[in-house]
Formats: sequence, C-alpha cells, structure tokens
Amino acid sequence: MSTERGGRVRRVSVVGNSGSGKSTLGRALAARLGVPFVELDSIHHLPGWEPIGVDEFRKTVGAIVDGDGWVIDGNYSAVRDLVWARADTVIWFDLPRRTVIRQVLWRTIRRGVTREELWNGNRERLSSVFRLDPQESVVRWAWTRHRVYRERYSRAAAERTEVEFIRIRSHKDAARLLKVSPTFRNKPA
Repeated sequence: MSTERGGRVRRVSVVGNSGSGKSTLGRALAARLGVPFVELDSIHHLPGWEPIGVDEFRKTVGAIVDGDGWVIDGNYSAVRDLVWARADTVIWFDLPRRTVIRQVLWRTIRRGVTREELWNGNRERLSSVFRLDPQESVVRWAWTRHRVYRERYSRAAAERTEVEFIRIRSHKDAARLLKVSPTFRNKPA
C-alpha cells in the first residue's frame, strides 16, 4: 500500500470523534499493513480512569512513533505533534453527528451491560449514558466534540501538505479504503 504521493504507507494516524469507527478501521488497517495498532486511550487512561502525566504520555508515545510502522488511534493534542511529525497518512473519520451518536450510544450500552474491560481494568458504566457532563459521558463528549473535531481536522487537512489526509464520511468510505490496493489513489473523497 502506498500514499498518493508515492510513498509506502507505514505510519497512520486515525482521528475523529468517539464512536466513529476509528479503532475498528485502525485494527483492520494495522493487520493489513503488518504493523502494531495502538489506541492512545490505552496509554492515557491508567487504572481508575486516572490520566497519565503529560511527560510520561509523551515519552511513551514518542517511543512508539519512533518505530518503522504503526497505526495510532486517538485525538490527544498532548501528543499530536509527535504522531503527525512521523505519520505518512492521517485518516479522519468525519461521519454525520447522528451516526456517531447512534454508534457511541449502542457501544456504551453494550459495554455497560457486558462490563467489558477497556484498558487497564477500566470499564464504562451504563449510568454514564445519562450524565450531562462530557467528562463523565462519552455520549455527551461525542455530541459536544463533533463540531470541534470537524473544524480542527478540516483546517489541518488544508494546512498540512506534508502528510496525506483521507477523510472518511461513511461506512462505505471506510470499507472502500480497506479494499483499495495497492495504493490510496482511489481513496474516498
């Protein structure tokens, strides 16, 4: 697989709203490329949902991005400069808000009911669906961050010419991206 600019795809940053499909696509893409898949949430959230310190976060992520290949899923501004400095491709999930909210709502309910462990012993609580504070509800977080991410990544896609940006606007776009071979030349619009 190679980028539109002709280079081989080996280091991919997957960004977008919570519940948009970043991890699902990221895992599949990493398997296809034969590189590690890393969820930044798994590094950032210590046991008890405690955040890792910024210096330790940057040190850990810095060691990962020094590798020859990876797919990294996450939007953390504390490490974005490190990830994007080494990325050859950024895949931006920009699904409609209604799609994201539907997906994150069902995912949160499923995780709350099954008590699925996410990272470091952390689990989503079913009660978080009803919380209004975005810091306590991933559903509310997704609602409030939708416009923020759209503005952030629209601007970055226009300004960051050194990295290939691929905007995913639908599940069909994501499926098409995984089928494209051996280049991204026929990438989703």
